Amino acid sequence: MRKAVLVTGASRNRSKAEAVCEALLASHPLAEVSIVQVDVSNLQSVFRASEELKQRFQRLDYVYLNAGIMPNPQLNIKALFSGLFSRKVIHMFSTAEGLLTQEDQITADGLQEVFETNVFGHFILIQELAPLLCHSDSPSQLIWTSSRNARKSNFCLEDIQHSRGQEPYSSSKYAVDLLSVAVNRNFNSRGLYSSVVCPGTMVTNMTCGILPPFVWTLLMPIIWLLRFFANAFTLTPYNGTEALVWLFHQKPESLNPLTKYLSATTGFGSNYVMTQKMDLDEDTAEKFYQNLLELEKHVRATIQKRNHQS
Repeated sequence: MRKAVLVTGASRNRSKAEAVCEALLASHPLAEVSIVQVDVSNLQSVFRASEELKQRFQRLDYVYLNAGIMPNPQLNIKALFSGLFSRKVIHMFSTAEGLLTQEDQITADGLQEVFETNVFGHFILIQELAPLLCHSDSPSQLIWTSSRNARKSNFCLEDIQHSRGQEPYSSSKYAVDLLSVAVNRNFNSRGLYSSVVCPGTMVTNMTCGILPPFVWTLLMPIIWLLRFFANAFTLTPYNGTEALVWLFHQKPESLNPLTKYLSATTGFGSNYVMTQKMDLDEDTAEKFYQNLLELEKHVRATIQKRNHQS
């Protein structure tokens, strides 16, 4: 007997979400598809969306967390061209290490935008939805989108928002890795399991905005050639979802909480899943989690005070 499939898409752009729903229903007419509007860079929006979801559903089996902004990316041209003619060219394109800096800004909640969007907004969402996710009879699964650009060197427990650094995207993705480990440590006993995926290097609207179109035209032949020597260049969103789809077919409790699951593509276009041990330790993950809990208390108190005054 086949289970009914009910998909709820969360997006800050309702018109785009509706277009996705129409496409899903066209290909899977028996599915139930709905939308909830949420902007994870705005905590009031997160709280409203959480209440809406709790009114609609009694439980959630899978939650896929995919927000990942990289505002005002600045390319280090010198590093790019020196890397093209070095032994690190494959690593450079696979991870963008040393290539990109970003100009972050402060949100209406008083937080760094990249941190709030990529990490803290999701954290609050999970805290709010815990009653729907935690069930002892059948496990639920969180899947976070990380990145090969998640670098331990760009993260600091004393500056979890990366307010003093220039690579908030890398810091936020490393924070996601830490948070996934901490969720497993604190929620596995309640039936909630967490995993991390990496879609690989894809050509999307975000990546295309980093470089002028003519530069991509020059780079694409090199990138296609590199696919025969490295598996990180998935290039398309379809290829990039390989690890995500694979995870949906696994038993959450059987997965290693310290492993990152990476989409990979061969030079001939075949997709497969790789595993990689995350470069972190559980004590740091727990300390980061406790920092988030403290920040949550502070933010909730600030919002309550603001609402009371208004």
